[in-house]
Amino acid sequence: MSRLKASAARIPPDTFNRVAYKGERVHVERRGGASVVLISEEDADLLEQLEDRYWAETADKALAAMTAEGERPVPLEELKKKLAP
Repeated sequence: MSRLKASAARIPPDTFNRVAYKGERVHVERRGGASVVLISEEDADLLEQLEDRYWAETADKALAAMTAEGERPVPLEELKKKLAP
């Protein structure tokens, strides 16, 4: 994850404090339609944990499907050798 100083992003101090200390989420819109959401570090950590859980469950399901079909996973080292130039 990239880091940027609040002053460089021109986030007003009151907005920064609402996000950082009150856990408020702030949707920042731009004229062209692009937007971002400011969330607390605590929320970002929770989001990362949810992503990790999702990908772990997805990998478990894929492995179970492979096993059920009699396939075997390809070891990373073997894959690297195949893909190396």
